[in-house]
Amino acid sequence: MKNIIVPVDFSIQSENALKVAASLAKKYKATIFALHMLELNDAYITSSQAAHPEQTVFLLKLAEKRFNEFLSKPFLKDVNVKPIIKHFKVFSEVNEVAEANNADLIIMGSHGTDGLMEIFVGSNTEKVVRNADIPVLVIKNDMEAFLPEKMLFACDLADENINAYQRAKYISNLLNVSLHILYINTPGDNFLSTQDIDDKIAKFSNAVGAEFIDVKVYNDYTVEKGVLNYAEDHNIDLIGITTHGRKGLAHFFRGSIGEDIANHSVLPVITFKI
Repeated sequence: MKNIIVPVDFSIQSENALKVAASLAKKYKATIFALHMLELNDAYITSSQAAHPEQTVFLLKLAEKRFNEFLSKPFLKDVNVKPIIKHFKVFSEVNEVAEANNADLIIMGSHGTDGLMEIFVGSNTEKVVRNADIPVLVIKNDMEAFLPEKMLFACDLADENINAYQRAKYISNLLNVSLHILYINTPGDNFLSTQDIDDKIAKFSNAVGAEFIDVKVYNDYTVEKGVLNYAEDHNIDLIGITTHGRKGLAHFFRGSIGEDIANHSVLPVITFKI
């Protein structure tokens, strides 16, 4: 892990993300690219009717000053931080910045949820997740140090999850954490017998070139409840889920399961595009 992108909007959530990025950067001697998106469009910058050039320059300098002050946090001491300012708030640009700087990971802060408000869906964080080709680590709370020991990767063992599984395994090796591959068995039409599940695991193991993958099978009423309950029961520190990119998290398994997990988990969530 050499390069980490952290979008910054001066909120407490982006500070939480920076803390985690700093923790990883110190461990792996990585560079943090702190990305701030200005909400100045072409019309504002170029139109003589919108603002005088002096005013535009003033606003840019003000944002730069605020950005530099934000990056002077004590926890960033001895960390290589490179600020990047973009003049447009277009979330596909985050992925472009990640590609240009050969980034391994994007880290973003997100509001927690009290179970009543669906904050993640439609948020800036979800927009970045939709556009990112590399894993996105979503941080919900203030964490002085990011030291996970157990990571969960939930999937339905379909062929489309093979690449995501391999990336999840790579991340788990990189972080030196134990990886729990999880299949949630639910009642109704989706229920599988023990033999069916064994066959599914064997087929998936063969597809990824492994002799045998230790898949944890957990029974629950819904996939979301199963993932969250398993995480709580086994003291999981990091939850991995898949996303279909621009289609959003709604295509994780079925319905809005991925969105629900991202919303209701108090644990960090890392997404893998499939």
